[in-house]
Amino acid sequence: MHLHLLFLLALCGAGCVATGPSYSLRGSWRVSNGNSSLELPATVPGYVHSALQQHGLIQDPYYRFNDLNYRWISLDNWTYSTEFKIPFNRSEWQKVKLIFDGVDTVAEILFNNVTIGKTDNMFTRYSFDVTNVVKDVNSLKLRFQSAVQYAECQSKAHTQYRVPPKCPPVEQKGECHVNFIRKEQCSFSWDWGPSFPSQGIWKDVRIEAYNIAHLDHLTFLPLYDNTSQAWTIEIEASFDVVSTKPVGGQVTIAIPELKTQQASYIELQHGQRIVKLLVKIRKDVAVETWWPHGHGNQTGYNTTILFALDGGLKIEKAAKVYFRTVQLIEEPITGSPGLSFYFKINGLPIFLKGSNWIPADSFQDKVTSELLQLLLQSAVDANMNTLRVWGGGIYEQDEFYALCDELGIMVWQDFMFASALYPTEPGFLESVRNEVTYQVRRLKSHPSIIIWSGNNENEVALGVNWFHVNPRDLGTYINDYVTLYVKTIREIVLSEDRSRPFIASSPTNGVKTMAEGWISKDPYSIRYGDVHFYNYFSDCWDWKVFPKARLVSEYGYQSWPSFSTLQKVSRQEDWSYSSRFSLHRQHHGNGNNEMLHQVQLHFQLPQRRDPVRAFKDTIYLTQVMQAQCIKTETEFYLRSRSEIVNGEGHTMGALYWQLNDIWQAPSWASLEYGGKWKMLHYFARRFFAPLLPVGFENEGVFYVYGVSDLHKDYRTKLTVRLHRWSSQKPLCTFVSSSAVIKAGQAMVLFQMPVSKLLKRCKDCTRNTCVVSFYLSTDNELFSPTNYHFLSSLKDAKGLVKANITVSISQKGDLFVFDLKSSTSAITPFVWLDVGSIPGRFSDNGFLMIKKELSVLFYPWKPTSKSELQQAFSVTSLTDLY
Repeated sequence: MHLHLLFLLALCGAGCVATGPSYSLRGSWRVSNGNSSLELPATVPGYVHSALQQHGLIQDPYYRFNDLNYRWISLDNWTYSTEFKIPFNRSEWQKVKLIFDGVDTVAEILFNNVTIGKTDNMFTRYSFDVTNVVKDVNSLKLRFQSAVQYAECQSKAHTQYRVPPKCPPVEQKGECHVNFIRKEQCSFSWDWGPSFPSQGIWKDVRIEAYNIAHLDHLTFLPLYDNTSQAWTIEIEASFDVVSTKPVGGQVTIAIPELKTQQASYIELQHGQRIVKLLVKIRKDVAVETWWPHGHGNQTGYNTTILFALDGGLKIEKAAKVYFRTVQLIEEPITGSPGLSFYFKINGLPIFLKGSNWIPADSFQDKVTSELLQLLLQSAVDANMNTLRVWGGGIYEQDEFYALCDELGIMVWQDFMFASALYPTEPGFLESVRNEVTYQVRRLKSHPSIIIWSGNNENEVALGVNWFHVNPRDLGTYINDYVTLYVKTIREIVLSEDRSRPFIASSPTNGVKTMAEGWISKDPYSIRYGDVHFYNYFSDCWDWKVFPKARLVSEYGYQSWPSFSTLQKVSRQEDWSYSSRFSLHRQHHGNGNNEMLHQVQLHFQLPQRRDPVRAFKDTIYLTQVMQAQCIKTETEFYLRSRSEIVNGEGHTMGALYWQLNDIWQAPSWASLEYGGKWKMLHYFARRFFAPLLPVGFENEGVFYVYGVSDLHKDYRTKLTVRLHRWSSQKPLCTFVSSSAVIKAGQAMVLFQMPVSKLLKRCKDCTRNTCVVSFYLSTDNELFSPTNYHFLSSLKDAKGLVKANITVSISQKGDLFVFDLKSSTSAITPFVWLDVGSIPGRFSDNGFLMIKKELSVLFYPWKPTSKSELQQAFSVTSLTDLY
């Protein structure tokens, strides 16, 4: 049966008053459609789609064309209902509340057939006083209204002027007016995701009862005072005080590891009250700070807080408190007009290395703890230290941020507004105020969050007039923009959270944007703030295409997911690049052709006659292309950190678009739906390495930069080798004299005209040879081996088809794949695949420059040698022709 009773009792002696019962209404409910022709069991938290699928009434919503076939579900109005018995004596409690942590989205709530309230915002918690309507046995109903119909009604009611965009581009196959509803914006469709405007109770729902007072929320915010050079913890406790008389008592905060214990007297008046407390950490106590991944430990301190209040009420809470400072540095740069834009964590400049996060599924009830752990661990395993939670999805669940705290992933947190203009009616703004206040209070204790950003791309949308607004009306939209993001969201953030910076939009010109009235005159400026950059037509191997900006928070190229991922949601007639399925799955205008365009610049298209084989080969090539494009672009940003060229540079962040997928489709992601690593993710593991050599050409000269994210200077030696494609034996080797790469810097280690390089290695031409290079130090710290192609691979001479065989053995929890090549030639882009068996390799998508090579496989679930042998396949570039 459903419903779990959880008594949250304070840890106190005899005679103390319990904080009150909390009774979860999770579990089995009923759901019915608008005309009651369908009624079935449903699980809460959950969604209508999930209930229908669970009971066999629909297929997997992601299968083939079901995003269109099941549009009727989102257009209907559904009702969730349950009956439950209160497992406590209600007469013993002064107040009883019904709390929803998340309702998606528009619903009327009936408790014992009495309407107690309505919801219209997916991103806020709702609390209803049911003291006067609760009985021993109760009925609870949520009558949902279709989010699509609601958004259309809200849009029609806004008669003064249009608020664009009305609808998404036709290739997205989505719904209209998403900017009129406070709901996951991409649920109405996006250029990488389907349209599933869901309905459901997506988070916990519970009954809470209490006397005297109830602690609604508690936050810990460590702040560092530069003047006194000491830490203070700002504690904020929000109470609902039931007692009509003032409630006094003592609050005791204890942090044993920091030798800190502090007691204070408080007095609470009737109603909603916020108590603020300051705890000073003694200066003679050493505080270990929280650091991003790759820069130090993620130390946290166990803290308890005990409220001992009048009437014998005791409330005790435990938390882990982390200490760190964050600064956004915008200051003049020598030799460059404009301002810097970079982050200091604990006073140290940190280069942001990472990606952008989107919702992991259209239906959040499918996003398990295991999936979050897998995706976030994969980011860390690829040497990332930052994820930007993009503003068209959701504020992630608590566990996401807790994992980021533990793993050392910095979070750039957008508020949930994206690529649209928004209304500013009083009701809409009030809903946003509740949303922002709730989310900031919920999240601000997390050290991982380093910045709040008001929206995704809405400043640039107005700045360059994406939506073709009549110039005479532009002032109205700018006023709405300032009202929403500056006068509403920014004011709340600044009053609630002093521990991290706020920007109104991403991209932005930062303080210059502020000075210009919050809409930049040049929103694409590379001399201020952050930049989003996409270019699918220029050659992505040409680094001169990319902006030498201060920080690049979005950039990317698409690829297709692996065949094993697509196979689960398609059938054989779909398995070609030009099939109806392939066109349907591509939500970015002309995206499939753009991928082929980039592929053809440097590779030959597949030539096999078998259509399924040709489809698999094309998928492989799009992944090779994506990986190589983003490698080239990222390495350009990495080496631009320490230099100013023609007034441009000092780049301090590279967050490619995007980390993860929401369904099985072509996208910019490096992790497929479910977490399988694309070739790009293996490349990211290498190009985000803490010590990296970066090679490129300029005006016929080949350069190698050394790039370091290490905390101390290292004396390094660079080894550069030239190989003929036809031979794994290096043709010649250059070893540079040792040079010191400074901590956190990039510097030139090698330069030589390509003509001289080729001349010194006899029998080498651009088409017959490839360059490899790596760094080593006295402490045997090695970088990944990097490569530079002297020509397009479609023009490479000496490539030989390799017959690579594998021998698999088990070593503890891991598997060793011993590869053997039948050729002595170099084999480019060797791709190992084990189909749908969950796990990742230690390396993949590599150039095989040895006859024999061992690669580890890390399974994510139990598997066997025989299972891996059966599923294993290997592909290289030479297999396609």
